[in-house]
Amino acid sequence: MSEASETASEIARETASTTAGDATTPRQRKGPLSFLTGSITSFGLGWCALQLSYRVVGYYAEHPPHYDVRFAQSIATFLKTLFVGMTFLATFTFAFVGLGLFLTFIRSLMPGWRQAEETP
Repeated sequence: MSEASETASEIARETASTTAGDATTPRQRKGPLSFLTGSITSFGLGWCALQLSYRVVGYYAEHPPHYDVRFAQSIATFLKTLFVGMTFLATFTFAFVGLGLFLTFIRSLMPGWRQAEETP
């Protein structure tokens, strides 16, 4: 019984010392280059998603779902709407993330950015 309590107290001490050590080390801040590369990557993925969106819309324009059974037609229409919606959602998500990172990149180039980031 006492060995279990000693083991528990040792684990608690190790956890406390590890946590205290992490709190004293300064955290590295992201720089302008990180924001720029993230923005370019996100815009690139947004462009790829836009091209995929065009192809999905083009495919469904050329091959509309047509079934004799009403239930099957309903499911096909649902899936078409789902696929088209997901591709455009990905497009606009990547585009807005890229825009936000680009604006953060511009903001990081302005004087006084380091002081503003260090202020709590």
